[in-house]
Amino acid sequence: MAKDLIKWAQLPTISSMQEEMNRMFDRFFKGGESSDFGMTAASWAPPLDLSETADKVTVKAEIPGMDPKEIDISIQGDTLIIKGEKKEEKEEKGKNYYRMERRYGSFSRVVDLPASVDTNKVTAECKNGVLEITMQKKEEVKPKQISVKVG
Repeated sequence: MAKDLIKWAQLPTISSMQEEMNRMFDRFFKGGESSDFGMTAASWAPPLDLSETADKVTVKAEIPGMDPKEIDISIQGDTLIIKGEKKEEKEEKGKNYYRMERRYGSFSRVVDLPASVDTNKVTAECKNGVLEITMQKKEEVKPKQISVKVG
C-alpha cells in the first residue's frame, strides 16, 4: 500500500498572523463577546450588532431585564461606549437553585465605529429588551455620487 504525497498548503504569512494576534488582543482588552478569549466566566456584557448604511451607523444591544434609564451611552471620537449594570434579583428564602445561568453585574462595551458620526444626531430607543442606538454620519463621510461627462 503506497502513500501518495500531498502538497503542503502554503503557510500563513507573517502579516496574517499579526492581524490575528491584533484581533485577539482587541477582543481581550476592549471587551469582546462573552465567548471570546479574555472574558472570565463571571463577566457579563450584552451581545450587540453593528451595521452601517450610507447615512447612518446602528448598534443594537440585548439588555433584557434592565432599566434603560440605568444605561450610560457616550461617544468619544469614533468610539461608542455603552455602560450599565444588570442587577440580580433578591434572593427568596426557601428557594433552592439547581441551575443559575443568567449573568449579572456591571458591564462596559467599547465599539469602534466604522465612520465618523454627528454626535448631535444620535438617538437611543429600547424596545422588547433591545437597545437600538442610531447615529447619523457626518456629511463629509457620506458617499457622494460624481457623474462622468462625456466629451
